[in-house]
Amino acid sequence: MPELPEVETVRRGLTPALEGARLETVTLGRPDLRFPFPPRFRERLEGARLIRLGRRAKYLLGEMDTGESLLMHLGMSGSFRVDGTAPGDFAHPRNLDSKHDHVIFETGEGRRVTFNDPRRFGFMTLIAPGETSPYLDGLGPEPLSNAFNGPVLHAAFKGRRTPAKAALLDQRIVAGLGNIYVCEALFRAKISPRRLAANVGAARCEKLAAAVKAVLSEAIAAGGSSLRDHALTDGTLGYFQHSFSVYGREGEPCRACAAPVTRIVQAGRSSFFCSSCQR
Repeated sequence: MPELPEVETVRRGLTPALEGARLETVTLGRPDLRFPFPPRFRERLEGARLIRLGRRAKYLLGEMDTGESLLMHLGMSGSFRVDGTAPGDFAHPRNLDSKHDHVIFETGEGRRVTFNDPRRFGFMTLIAPGETSPYLDGLGPEPLSNAFNGPVLHAAFKGRRTPAKAALLDQRIVAGLGNIYVCEALFRAKISPRRLAANVGAARCEKLAAAVKAVLSEAIAAGGSSLRDHALTDGTLGYFQHSFSVYGREGEPCRACAAPVTRIVQAGRSSFFCSSCQR
């Protein structure tokens, strides 16, 4: 799944085409993605103006002048094209087969935004004015906001007998983190993914919160990480994967101490870490 930096990068790529634009035509290639589109999805969007395109955790949120909000999730293979921009030759090229172009937004300003999703794990829905969404309810603070810091993380970790890795992946503790950036943040903070969250003290939580913010900020600046199907809205790939300290580097030397990077499986996911540096 694309993580917070990838979703934020996509948001920034879509903003010039969608923010402030009127959705003149909405074309649906099928009645559903992961879930069926809500009733009258097309009719409720056509003619509306998208006032602001935001992000909450791993979700894109378009605020419409009708009072409704368009919530979009990329899923595993979803991506957007703007004005038909095609990618070049990449190690993991984005899918361009038009049979997977499931949603097309055409704006009154003459822009065309296409959502392509071969696996159809992405979805789109509408949130009515004044209502909330079960996808957003209960989410923790945004990791790049002032609401997330060492004391907040320490309070959330208190008494938790789950590994620190699992606790950071809990969207109720902090929103938007995924496997890649949790591995990288734990490495920077020198905390083992196996250490129980309750045993991460206040000082180490300060370092961990700072590491989370740093790794996310650097990944966004680099355009995210392109693994498997993910690509940016202009077709280019993110380059943060070239800066991974531990993720995907099993058996390779640690960049800090040269000990081999270790991979273990936790809750069905691979955790990469340096058993020498991380305690």
